[in-house]
Amino acid sequence: MSTRQKARQELPLAATHQVRDACLCLHVQRAARSLARRFDEVLRLLDLSQGQFSLLMSLNRPEPPSIGNVASVLAMDRTTLTANLKPLERRGLVKVSVDKTDKRSRRLAISAAGRALLSKAYPVWQRTHAETERLITGIGSDAMRAALRALS
Repeated sequence: MSTRQKARQELPLAATHQVRDACLCLHVQRAARSLARRFDEVLRLLDLSQGQFSLLMSLNRPEPPSIGNVASVLAMDRTTLTANLKPLERRGLVKVSVDKTDKRSRRLAISAAGRALLSKAYPVWQRTHAETERLITGIGSDAMRAALRALS
């Protein structure tokens, strides 16, 4: 028997099926991609993605947060967050400024145009979110959110 044939036999097809059927990571990733597509579709009319909506929503607060704070809220590294900010900044929806107390840090502020767009997007999100929650049967939305928070 060749080494190649031996390597193929070391992991049975049953293991592949077990991962396909039981892997929490796989199922959460599949659900996340499906949810993202659902929200991307409805927000597309406003020229927003679900990621941009979440980013703008994370800036909707009384004081401009730091990049680190927003990255933490969105579970994103700073480099990815910075890349995601650029299109919003170019569109005039977000303003990045130097922190007055720490010149090394940056603060993120949603602009008036960003707030106006977020106000249009929020009802779209509410409707889609309500429709999506109705699809969750058995455990209920609150239990699902609790389980997802436990994993994050």
